[in-house]
Amino acid sequence: MPNASDPPRTDDDVPGHPMPLAADGRPLTAGVAMLATAVAVVGVLVGGLLAAVALTGHVFGAWRSEESLTPGLIGAAMLGTAPGLFALNRVRAWHEARSLVHPLAVVLVGLFTVSLLNAGRLYIARGGSIVPVLFSLGWLFVLGTLCVFALITLAWQYLTPGRPLGPRGAPLPGWSKPALAVLGSAWLGIGTGLLVRPGFWADFVPWSVGRADAQGLGVWALALGVGVLGALAEDDLGRTGPALIALPGTAVAVTVLLACRASAVHWSSGPALCLVAMVAGLLLAGLGGRVLLTRSLAAPPRQTPAAES
Repeated sequence: MPNASDPPRTDDDVPGHPMPLAADGRPLTAGVAMLATAVAVVGVLVGGLLAAVALTGHVFGAWRSEESLTPGLIGAAMLGTAPGLFALNRVRAWHEARSLVHPLAVVLVGLFTVSLLNAGRLYIARGGSIVPVLFSLGWLFVLGTLCVFALITLAWQYLTPGRPLGPRGAPLPGWSKPALAVLGSAWLGIGTGLLVRPGFWADFVPWSVGRADAQGLGVWALALGVGVLGALAEDDLGRTGPALIALPGTAVAVTVLLACRASAVHWSSGPALCLVAMVAGLLLAGLGGRVLLTRSLAAPPRQTPAAES
C-alpha cells in the first residue's frame, strides 16, 4: 500500500496512460503546426502556379525575371517542401520539427526581405498587365503576414516549457556526416554569396538571372543549407522525419523543372555540374535517411542487462 507521505500520482505515473505532452523536450505548439499547414497550402497553390507557367516557357512572378526558369525553380521548391510541412501535423515534439521549421523561417523572412529590397523591380511598382501586378501585391501581403506569424509562433515555441531531451534513438551513421557537412556547407555558401553579392555570384548561375532572381534563389539555397546542417547537428534520424520528406520532394520537383527547361541551362559549364551534384545530394540524403530511419524503427529495441535478467 502507498504511504500517506508519498506524493499523489499523476496521469504520467500510470503505466500505459497516454501522455498529454511530449515525453521529453518542448511540446510542439499549435501555432507552429498551423504555420506549417498555412505555408504548405500556399506552397501548393502559388508554387504549383509558378512551376506550371515556367514549364510553358513564359515568365511569371512577383518581379520581372530574365528567364522563366528562376521563378519556376522557386515555385518547384515551394511545391516540393509542402509534403514535409503537412507531415508536421503528426509531430508532437519541437525537436522533431525544428530541422524543417528553421529553414521555413529563413525562406519566409528571406523572400520578404528580398522583395522589399527589390521593391522597384516588382510589377506593382513598375506596372504592367493586371495579373502580374495583382500577383506581386498578393505576394507581398501573404509573405508579410506569414513572416509576422512565424516570428510570433517561434517566440511562443521557445518560451514553452519542456523537459530535458533523452538520449538519441537513431544516431546518424559516422560515414554520412562528412558528406552531409559538405552538402550543407555548399548550399549555405552559395546561398550566402547570392544574397550578399548577387552581382558577382549571379555569374555562377548557369542561366540568365537578375539581381532579384539571384537573391531569391539565394534564399532557398541558404534555407537548404540550414536544413542539412541542422539535421547534422541533431544527429538523430528520429528528430528529422518531416525534413527527410521535404528534402527528396524538393530535389524531385527541381529536377523535373530543370529537365523540362533544359534548353535554358548552360550544361557544359562548371556551375551546372555542381548544381546537378548538389541536387542529387539532396535526393540521396533524403531517401537514404528515410531508409535508415525505417530500419531503425523496425529493429527490435535493445534490452538493458537489468531487463534481460
